[in-house]
Amino acid sequence: MYEVLKVAERVATQIDEDIKRLEEDLGASSAKTFEEYRYMCGVITGLLTARRFLSDLTKNMESHDD
Repeated sequence: MYEVLKVAERVATQIDEDIKRLEEDLGASSAKTFEEYRYMCGVITGLLTARRFLSDLTKNMESHDD
């Protein structure tokens, strides 16, 4: 169980880093078109959703471990 939680933590860290990078790119006006902007926002939304699912899953696993 510990190993699964460790992997989940690494995945969450990678997701957080990707979100931060995209947010920094948006802040630096790297999107040249509105379509690029929408795409980047969509990727962030998807990553945030995945992060929330992963967080819920790990909390559920930890509570069932007790």
